[in-house]
Amino acid sequence: MAMNLDYFVVDVFTDRQLTGNPLAVVLNPGLLSTEDMQAIARETNLSETTFVERRSPSVERSEGIRVRIFTTQEELNFAGHPTLGTASLLRFIAPECIADESITLALNVGPIEVRFESQSPNTPPWPMRGEMTQRDPEFGAILAPVEVAALTGISLEDFDPVRPIQIVSTGTAFAIVPLRSAHALAALNVRQREAGAYLRARGARWFYVVGPTGLSHGAQSGGTAEPSWRARMQFEGGEDPATGSAAGCAISHLVRHGAVGSNETIHLRQGVEIHRSSDLFLTATLRQDTRNRISEPQNSPVTQVRVGGSTVLVAKGQLFLP
Repeated sequence: MAMNLDYFVVDVFTDRQLTGNPLAVVLNPGLLSTEDMQAIARETNLSETTFVERRSPSVERSEGIRVRIFTTQEELNFAGHPTLGTASLLRFIAPECIADESITLALNVGPIEVRFESQSPNTPPWPMRGEMTQRDPEFGAILAPVEVAALTGISLEDFDPVRPIQIVSTGTAFAIVPLRSAHALAALNVRQREAGAYLRARGARWFYVVGPTGLSHGAQSGGTAEPSWRARMQFEGGEDPATGSAAGCAISHLVRHGAVGSNETIHLRQGVEIHRSSDLFLTATLRQDTRNRISEPQNSPVTQVRVGGSTVLVAKGQLFLP
């Protein structure tokens, strides 16, 4: 049976169209199979495409709005910019989903809440600023700097001498690589085939490399000043403009290991090198009773992991499917 499906394209972690990280959002795909969704994600050819399946109001109130996330290759349990971008679009086209300026999405990883800044009735809807609260992090293996240097092109001297390279997950696992300075990000050149095998054997998929800019660490959530941190994330065949899931892992790591204070908001910029500048605002809370513990999978030393930023609408249209 032929069907037409509405879709939208938004740019996430930016307040200007044609910057940030683009996302396609397909609405009401109730008759689509998983294979159909994967084929549509390949058709959009964006880093991620989401599919919003509306359910009864009572189910959505208790469980959240069902959303599935696909790359061009696979379905993901969680990803950051698809979560923020989809929630922002739903606030615009389905305001009945919003309660107390927040919305909950039912992702494969579980419910994720996105909270929005209040807007006056006369304020244009875009850009729309929101903040997601990610799952409490799990801290995994600590990696050998000499091995990571060989896989990333970063010199040993450029790694943070105090804080470890460590695998962290708030739903998707990344190897967080802290640097002395953001200047060293220019040398990043990941050997993807070798790095992929190395990280999969240790429970992660990608390196997320972060470094301070030397500017003040403090940041207002709506600020547009220069960032206090920068990041890069390369993958097979490209580089990500903004990686919200990895940014949640990064702030968890930075707070856990004392590079950023508990409940301090930092401004992180990503995507500069590929001309898709993205601005993310990150905060996490350190549990005082676990300050001296490296890893507690059942009771994470870090909680209230928040990743925020703006979303703008770029395009809308229809898919014509057989």
